[in-house]
Amino acid sequence: MARLNVTRKLIDAHLVAGHMEPGEEIALAIDQTLTQDATGTLVMQEFEAMQIDHVRTELSAQYVDHNLFQEDFKNPDDHLFLQSACRKYGVWFSPAGNGVSHPVHQERFGIPGKTLVGSDSHTPAAGALGMFATGAGGLEVALAMAGQPLYLKMPAVVGVELTGELPDWVSAKDVVLEMLRRFGVKGGKNKVFEYYGPGLETLSAMDRHVIANMGTEMGATTTVFPADAEVKRFLERQERGDDWRELIADAGADYDEHVSLDLSTLEPLIALPSSPGNVKPVREVAGEAIYQAYVGSSANPGFRDFAVPALMVEGRQVTPGVSFDINPTSRQILENLTNESYLSRLIRAGARLHQAGCNGCIGMGQAPATGRNSLRTVPRNFPGRSGTPEDRVFLCSPETATAAALTGRITDPRDLDMACPRFQEPERLAINREMLLAPAGDSGLVELVKGPNVKSLPEFEPIPAAFAGPVLLKLGDDVSTDEIMPAGAEVLPLRSNIPAIAEHVFRAIDRDFSQRAHALDGDGFFIIAGHNYGQGSSREHAAIAPRYLGLRAVCALSYARIHWQNLANFGVVPLTFEDPNDLDTIEADDELALDDVVAALDRGETVQLHNRTKDRRYTMRHALSPRQVDMIRHGSLINLVRQEA
Repeated sequence: MARLNVTRKLIDAHLVAGHMEPGEEIALAIDQTLTQDATGTLVMQEFEAMQIDHVRTELSAQYVDHNLFQEDFKNPDDHLFLQSACRKYGVWFSPAGNGVSHPVHQERFGIPGKTLVGSDSHTPAAGALGMFATGAGGLEVALAMAGQPLYLKMPAVVGVELTGELPDWVSAKDVVLEMLRRFGVKGGKNKVFEYYGPGLETLSAMDRHVIANMGTEMGATTTVFPADAEVKRFLERQERGDDWRELIADAGADYDEHVSLDLSTLEPLIALPSSPGNVKPVREVAGEAIYQAYVGSSANPGFRDFAVPALMVEGRQVTPGVSFDINPTSRQILENLTNESYLSRLIRAGARLHQAGCNGCIGMGQAPATGRNSLRTVPRNFPGRSGTPEDRVFLCSPETATAAALTGRITDPRDLDMACPRFQEPERLAINREMLLAPAGDSGLVELVKGPNVKSLPEFEPIPAAFAGPVLLKLGDDVSTDEIMPAGAEVLPLRSNIPAIAEHVFRAIDRDFSQRAHALDGDGFFIIAGHNYGQGSSREHAAIAPRYLGLRAVCALSYARIHWQNLANFGVVPLTFEDPNDLDTIEADDELALDDVVAALDRGETVQLHNRTKDRRYTMRHALSPRQVDMIRHGSLINLVRQEA
């Protein structure tokens, strides 16, 4: 009899189609969904288009945490639309200021043994509680809300055995940075990282949240922890002890790959600009002056992640000229920091306090000065994501960020003239349920509130049998969805208006891209890219908006998982080069053609791409299932769902 790990137990309990063979397409029943406001407006519009009157999950929750600025009508109008959609369709609603989706969901709704799909790439953070939680495009989340299964490739399961105990001044962020140092931003693709071993006993549920959250940065499908005694303690502290059930791996469980990590050997680590995989020991870059130290975000959302910095700065002042930004991640954590006097210590030391939300993590305020070093506990440091085009963002632990705030320079916290703070979470927490709005009982009578910025989704025509067009942009490796579709205070408020947001596609790389796309005649255009195209955020705007401008196919060496699926969802053909050297023979403005493309997709894995400019032909591969080919044939998954309905 097979000895199952936790991941395979979770998948086996929810498997509705396929087999648990790595690489095979499987379908999972989904218990819970999570949406946030940067992506949730599209999810609700897509759900509305399905003409279903109520969600068909055990629980669905909508959070307003990304777009909190209210400099004009766009964001507040969208918040009202989301609240009305939650009342109409039976979804929990967390309003602006209540906190970041992932820690709030863990506090209030996470349940061991359940599946969760979210329209946010950091949804795997819920794996800290023994859930199978993964990010997906908004359309797939809308389908899950409608009771449909989630389709994905069966991942390989990497067993990460933890031994030892973290030394002083080293914390959970350093654990996941060490994993990024080993695996980089591509090494987790189509894999699950499952942690086990005696070292787990020293990691709290929120420590595990930190590690699970940034497993996304390795390209992983998700991260999974067992639901053990520590998860039970967490849920009991949240007054939800009845939701706990033990879920651990069988003795001697099998894994597809094995990794060993001795926690006692770790030291403070830091990811240098501008990639989460560019990890070095802090001591190697110590001494560089800083402009900003930022504590908070979904990547370090726990009570201790603010309490330890408060203990570090007690009786001290941050260096003049350094912006010490504190971003509480939930209203409940903010209340408890206040009750335990940690907040007053931070404020006294010179901290700037911001509302509970994503904030500067996605470029919504707190942008650093041009070319100045910003140390942040956030999950990503892609170029320009902070809101500053020429930014220098480093990723680090709260201890390292606070040490830099005190010294004015990147500092290994072990070099501070102080003892490592000893923090212990209070036995009793103030529990805040009041701000979460439960699904309404009169949902059938609710009308959707649509302000002038909420536009109907564009309809995409079925793919032609053959098409041709120019290479409108040629790109390198690791292009992020932030570079395809910028975040930030200027662009994200347009999330409900595809024609308007499309004007910003690839703006960080080519300011004239949208104008050049509009000027084209013919079938559309191609994008050429290297490895890991579309890494980062799950926002499907990075697929829909280029499709709206005329994108027909992307030809790359490899793709990030969620973006690859989003392209297929909206009728864009994602192809890979059979011979990687062919990439070098294609240039911007070359005229490419795909002849009889749908028939080729139907026949199998290869498609012929013709470079008419150079009169060369390339063999291209695709990993699309028959179901995904059918989506592309119809022009989008929405079109396919409508036809089936």
